[in-house]
Amino acid sequence: MTKRTVLYAFVVVLAAGAPLAAGAQTTTQPSPVISVTGEARISVPPDMVQIDTGVTSDGKTAREASDANNATMGKVLLALKGAGIEEKDYQTSRLSLQPQYTAAKSGSPATISGYRASNRVTIRLHDITKVANMIDTVVTAGANEIGGINFMVSQASKLLDGAREQAIADARRKAEIYAKAAGVALGAPVSISEEGAAQPLFRARVMGGMAAAPVPIAQGEETLSISVGVVWAIKKDP
Repeated sequence: MTKRTVLYAFVVVLAAGAPLAAGAQTTTQPSPVISVTGEARISVPPDMVQIDTGVTSDGKTAREASDANNATMGKVLLALKGAGIEEKDYQTSRLSLQPQYTAAKSGSPATISGYRASNRVTIRLHDITKVANMIDTVVTAGANEIGGINFMVSQASKLLDGAREQAIADARRKAEIYAKAAGVALGAPVSISEEGAAQPLFRARVMGGMAAAPVPIAQGEETLSISVGVVWAIKKDP
């Protein structure tokens, strides 16, 4: 082989390899999409209620405060059982026994003047029309604190199924607006995700200290909300 022939073969190999190197450097461009959030809300009447109540007792000694508190709370629990409340629907939520102090004089430390015992119980009712009667029952039995009343929706997830469909429809509506404004055609959804907590299961309605019975209660309605994130593909030109 002559020197001229060898040189020619070398140049041909380089030329053939050039497209391979260029192809290795190309990157795949992401598909164009439209990402939106669809929302929906429904209002439904609550069908359950949670009542936070309890007994607070004072005494000169820790034993005196504790014994007085236990005796009164025992009467409250018996009243709940007498009212037909199942044991699974009431539960002790907090117990405390704390010293009470007199105001400190200048240069002197505060001194213990007595003790305060507290026992709180959470009651769940499946009939919200009995709220006022239940408050009357526990107060009559000796409860001297009503901490809060929470109305609840027990089957919120099932009730939200219709709202989920509405949320998807809302997402499509928004995506079509964006697609039209951008001069493109909307394709199929690429991904759908439910965002955040679907709904509040309960909401506080009444808060405060001692409540007198009978008590007027307004149950109102609960607003359940849902939001979904949807990514839509953009159709390619035919």
